[in-house]
Amino acid sequence: MKVKRIDISLGGSKVVILNSKDADKLGLKPYDRVKVVNEAGKSITALVSITKTFINEGEIGVVKEVGESLGVKDEDEVKVIPSAHPSSWQFIRKKLKGEKLSRNEIYYIVRDVVSGELSELEIATFLLAEYFHGMSIDEIVYMIEAMVETGVRIEFEETAYDIHSIGGVPGNSKVALIEVPVVAATGLLIPKTSSRAITSPAGTADTMEVLANVSFKADEIREMALKTRGLLCWGGTLGLAPADDIFIRVEHPIQVDPPSQMIASILAKKVAMSVKYLVVDIPTGKGTKAPTREYSEKLARLFLDVSEKLGITLRCAVTYGGQPIGYSAGPALEAREAIEALQNRRGAMSVIDKALSLAGLIFEMAGLEVRGKGYDLAKEIFESGRAWEKMKQIIEVQGGDPNIRPEDIPVGDKTIRIESPVDSYVTHVDNTAITLIARAAGAPVDKGAGVAIFVKAGHKVRKGDPLIEIYAERESKLTEAYNLALKLKPVTLEGMLLKTIP
Repeated sequence: MKVKRIDISLGGSKVVILNSKDADKLGLKPYDRVKVVNEAGKSITALVSITKTFINEGEIGVVKEVGESLGVKDEDEVKVIPSAHPSSWQFIRKKLKGEKLSRNEIYYIVRDVVSGELSELEIATFLLAEYFHGMSIDEIVYMIEAMVETGVRIEFEETAYDIHSIGGVPGNSKVALIEVPVVAATGLLIPKTSSRAITSPAGTADTMEVLANVSFKADEIREMALKTRGLLCWGGTLGLAPADDIFIRVEHPIQVDPPSQMIASILAKKVAMSVKYLVVDIPTGKGTKAPTREYSEKLARLFLDVSEKLGITLRCAVTYGGQPIGYSAGPALEAREAIEALQNRRGAMSVIDKALSLAGLIFEMAGLEVRGKGYDLAKEIFESGRAWEKMKQIIEVQGGDPNIRPEDIPVGDKTIRIESPVDSYVTHVDNTAITLIARAAGAPVDKGAGVAIFVKAGHKVRKGDPLIEIYAERESKLTEAYNLALKLKPVTLEGMLLKTIP
């Protein structure tokens, strides 16, 4: 068939479009598979879409992902061969029934995810099977080993440390922008690779990208990390555990993050980065991934059991996550808050205390301080301004402006405030509502979108005081987010009188 390039990207999905007459000849239906082979013999597997008019008989329409993978241009000829489900599909079906998978079965699934043999629908089926049936410790270890084996590894000749949050609470991404330079300021090596947001308004990579580039090659990471001792990068372009980025891409629209996959995602990237000492932050509270202390401690135990088999020394920190961290949610707003805290050496207690506590745990694991005293060293580094000086170095080496000021960071120019209708007390700020409103406003894709939060539980407000302010880059998104805020009521106000009887 002759190639017709189509200037459409499907976010990584490999799709070809056939005329209905050609599809009938080949016995193909929508979502069936074909192997497409170029003249040099290179092939990929793609899913079929069918049209009666858009593609002529004898042509094959290829989206960007297919055209770039095969290196073909218009009028090139390719072979099109019907293809069956890969063998890993039967293993996904096995997991769908709640059965345990072997090392080889999980490896085949991960291999086919990376090679593109499995469609996004099939990957979503696997993730949902994990979500409903879970995975054993051995299965998670097999998953991590397969994810690392099918990607690139970055080796350091010295001990590498890291801090990683499971996320799930709005405003959390800014914490890493403080804790990483605090740790790096002591000379410890902390080459932090982060993911983008799955269910939250911003991931650490989304927020850091407001300040500097976060996409680098493996050799660039090594060189920069050794120069600055600390980095804040996105793992997606490094080839580290590439299956993870595909899983995350599928998780994003369905907003499902199975605990087993979350653990595999975090630890696979750390193994690939040669991290030996790791602190995992588990925010707990209503509206988080770990809503109760009991669940957070169960999750911590699972992290510890898996990391032990991988040779990583790990400590879990169960942190308060009952309301947003700091006073912002969304990449640019959180970047502003983090830079302001570093420059002024003060900020929201929920941000500063958390960042210094987690950095302090690293200092204790590294032997710089005795157990229970790491926080004091972290506080001294932060308050002395050494953390900000280190952050300037990190921003500069990653291609950003080291002299950036909070007011230089652009945020959405479409805004609306929601104010208190009465004199009252704030009894609750809803994590889930803030997250949904910020995402409706466009975060994290629109970097300037998000929510500024003016109050926390326990605050007293007067009629007309601001509760939240929504930022968006597009008027339609602002309207959508505002209507959602009116419906969800993210800030709960209560007077002293709750009810009269009768």
